[in-house]
Amino acid sequence: MTTKEKPQLLVLVGPTAVGKTKLSTTLAKLYSCEIISGDSMQVYRGMDIGTAKIDEQDMEGVPHHLIDILNPEEAFSVAMFQEYCRELIPQITSRGHLPFIVGGTGLYVESVCYEFQFTEAGADEAFREAEFDYAEQFGNEALHDKLKNIDPISALRLHPNDQRRIIRALEIYHLTGTTLSAQLAAQKKESPYDLCIIGLTMDRQLLYNRIEARIDQMMNQGLVEEVESLISAGCSRGMVSMQGLGYKEIAEHLLDGIPMEEAVVKLKRDTRHFAKRQLSWFRHMHDIKWIDVTRDEDFAENLLKIRAIIEGEFIPDLEL
Repeated sequence: MTTKEKPQLLVLVGPTAVGKTKLSTTLAKLYSCEIISGDSMQVYRGMDIGTAKIDEQDMEGVPHHLIDILNPEEAFSVAMFQEYCRELIPQITSRGHLPFIVGGTGLYVESVCYEFQFTEAGADEAFREAEFDYAEQFGNEALHDKLKNIDPISALRLHPNDQRRIIRALEIYHLTGTTLSAQLAAQKKESPYDLCIIGLTMDRQLLYNRIEARIDQMMNQGLVEEVESLISAGCSRGMVSMQGLGYKEIAEHLLDGIPMEEAVVKLKRDTRHFAKRQLSWFRHMHDIKWIDVTRDEDFAENLLKIRAIIEGEFIPDLEL
């Protein structure tokens, strides 16, 4: 498939609700791709509505990887994502197909594209417990403020409700004296792959409108019932999976009695903020070729632009 030393890797990134799914399957069929989901939540079984997980019909026969591979009680991390991709990418290439990472979890995607090496910080269980207790006593915002004081860049990237990752960032600093953001900034950003990275963007207000419409659709599809069934199955709010957008807000309604309208307003706000953080992350990534997809009616034209980028990067090696 390629005569170059480095294996080819196609990547499609962008904020939530920008339209990655439809475009990715179209591209995958054109270039004989197998898609690797670059989403930290779609790995979980039984969490379909809140993660906007692609269904089998919409896959249109395109192989998809790293979807429905874990139970909700299992943790998923950037290191695990890297390990899966190290195995998947050569396997896909050996089948004569083009590996294609599609997703919006910036750190996960970038860590594979540039083979990030993370400091082996180890763990301090007593420290973690103390920080969980602190959050329990003073609230998530107070815990987030701790990180702001130590590592404001990481604090900007992490939502105040993302207890586990905030505590891990605090723990890394506690154990190494170096912030997580400093470790990321020190990465060489040299890729082991022949990369082609496409980024999707659109008018900010239109994106926010799409996010709100998607959440309304999730509610109509049964998001509350999905979260209810997870809680009934023993999923607690301390699990990594239950920290995901949609799950933590609806859990607050079900477990704490927060009014449904308030939970939905909060979910829409949190998702808008998340999209803003996603865009901020991707703006700092190397090598992204940006496509503005504000005009949905220009899908065919946008597809032509993207094809020109891909073929400019990979031809004459790409077998069309």
